[in-house]
Order: sequence, then structure tokens, then C-alpha cells
Amino acid sequence: MKIGVIADIHGDYAALQTALERLDHFHHVDDILCAGDLVGRGPDQDKVVRLIRERSIPSVKGNHDEWAHGLSAEDARFLEDLPINWERQYGSVRVFMCHGKPGNNIWGLYRDHISNTLLNMMLQSLNADVLIVGHTHVPMFIRVAEGCVINPGSLYTFSSQRVTSHTYGVLTLPDMEFELFDLTTEPNRPVMP
Repeated sequence: MKIGVIADIHGDYAALQTALERLDHFHHVDDILCAGDLVGRGPDQDKVVRLIRERSIPSVKGNHDEWAHGLSAEDARFLEDLPINWERQYGSVRVFMCHGKPGNNIWGLYRDHISNTLLNMMLQSLNADVLIVGHTHVPMFIRVAEGCVINPGSLYTFSSQRVTSHTYGVLTLPDMEFELFDLTTEPNRPVMP
């Protein structure tokens, strides 16, 4: 089974369309998950929220999703109702998703601030095999004894004061293999997370 993983779209509808097109027609994923921050900074926030809603893509609430302004009432309500944490079982693999870290969408997980011991404890306490996060805009894939932690980086491609990786990922289950792809290059060339 293949799961497409996106995060930190920040209102970039064109980037979202490209990523979804690739995930559907090139990578042929079975499901797509979004680790939050659908809105913020970008030009087409309502369009992004509407497309995520129409596609029924499971998403969690990012910090920007809490601070959204100028959206339609329906889109604002959708963001307000997003969960902070989300979990699902895919066959034998338990997946837990949040924006920053479990229970918190403001603080992120950075590789140089976490140890394998902490990640093992986190996965064990969450009763999860895979932890998907976003927020940092920095791609990450770490395998530990209890499973793996994934951050697909940020999807948006517009110029911003905040750095973007313009990446998305494909998680293969039950093997828990992860490939990262850059929206600005060909989809058949994975980049290392």
C-alpha cells in the first residue's frame, strides 16, 4: 500500500494541484494524508481548503489553520473542526499524525533536537508504528526500533520569508519505506529526506 504524505501547503493551490496529480497518476497512491497548515501566506487559501475538503483528505490542524482569516464561513468551520491528532490503522501498521508534535501544533520535531530514545518512547506511548509530522518545513525520515517518524517538508513553491522544501512524500506500507519528491523536478527522481 502507498500513502501520499503532504504538509504545509500554506495556500499554494497550484503546488497542491501538482502534488495531487503526481500522487494520483504517477505514484498511484492508495490514500493521501495532510499534516496541517493548509493556509497561511499563500494566494489561494479558500481553494486549497476546498480541494482538501472535496477530496476528503485526512488532515490535522496546523498552527496557521488556527489563525486563518478571510476565508469563507464554510472553509473556516472546516479548519476549526480539524483535529490536533489523527490516527488510523492500515493493515497491521498504526499511523499517528499531528502537525508539530503529538498534542501540540506550535512546537516541531527537529532532527538535531531529538534522540532515537525519545522517538522510540514517543512511538511506544502513542501505540503507533509511524508518526507523521509537519510544521518545520524540513523533510525528515528516521527509522528507530519502534517504527519511523516522517516529515514530508513543505509543499508551497511561492517566494516567502520562510524557507520551503517544496516536497511531498510517498510512504510504502507495511515496509515503512519513505521516498521524498521535489515539486520542481521530475516525479521519477526521489530526493533523500
